[in-house]
Amino acid sequence: MKSPITGKEMILQKESRTLSFRKEEFPIVYHYFLCKESKEQFTSAELDEINVNQLYNQYREKYNIPFPDEIKEIRSKFGLSAVKMSEALGFGINIYRNYENGEVPNESNGKLIRMAQDPKGFKQLIELSRTLEQLDKEKILKRTEELIEAEKQNNLVVDLSDYFFGSRIPDEYSGYRKPNIEKFTEMVIFFAEKMQPWKTKLNKLLFYADFFCFRQTCFSMSGVRYRAIDLGPVPNNFNAIYEFIANRNDIEIFSTESANGFSGEQFKPTPQRPFNTELFSKEELIVLNDTVKVFAKTSAQDIIEISHKEKAWKENYSRGKQLISYKYGFDLKAI
Repeated sequence: MKSPITGKEMILQKESRTLSFRKEEFPIVYHYFLCKESKEQFTSAELDEINVNQLYNQYREKYNIPFPDEIKEIRSKFGLSAVKMSEALGFGINIYRNYENGEVPNESNGKLIRMAQDPKGFKQLIELSRTLEQLDKEKILKRTEELIEAEKQNNLVVDLSDYFFGSRIPDEYSGYRKPNIEKFTEMVIFFAEKMQPWKTKLNKLLFYADFFCFRQTCFSMSGVRYRAIDLGPVPNNFNAIYEFIANRNDIEIFSTESANGFSGEQFKPTPQRPFNTELFSKEELIVLNDTVKVFAKTSAQDIIEISHKEKAWKENYSRGKQLISYKYGFDLKAI
């Protein structure tokens, strides 16, 4: 970005600051451009969004307020329009749509939306509604009963998700997204198609893609948590997740030996199972392709050494192989 004062390119700066949102203060990594000659500071629309999203994310986490992806998912689950969902919850006509687009609900509305996430809770809200017409009520209640019954039948799936991801509530360790096994699977397929990587390298590619996405948007791509182990950052519980993906025939894993005598597991695409671009935004697809460009010629051993230079690994490994907060995305060096 060029300085409006001198017309020269400015330097992107990051520093710790405390900003206020709804009369509460939160620490963020503040992004701005610095004009070297005038010492004036400027931001762009993109940097403003990064700064504000850090505030919003912490406020949502503190008060257990659903994130935009969750809010969209809730409405989709019940098959309602945004207007009808607003009406069902007793909001203004466009309120729910605004929440889906990123506006932060107040604490009371956030609790109602969180309650609606559970079909049993939503059923109670619908039964108490005085704004819905009787026909609408009956349709929605029928749908909630179907979902309640379906959840009884799908307890195994829910337990499996808990096993893979631990807590499924978005927080700083999930990049403020609900963990998404389908999206994570597509990321694995993408890298398998582009690079046919060894498992050690794949773990780092996924880490860099997720954390680079967070640096760009303040949200991860997959919602998967990462841990700092001896060989660098890895998806938490990665062996079990990869086995699950392979058993569904989404990828093929081969135990092979490389030219230099290294023995390990190599990930290759499954015939007739192409990468699904529809699950990703334009920005996310750019991140995936940029990750490939940066590490295309990097060996598994090299990418381990590169990841060991990241603050995300050094600080969390030294503290006992901890989970890595996505806030370390702002400190990435390699990408």
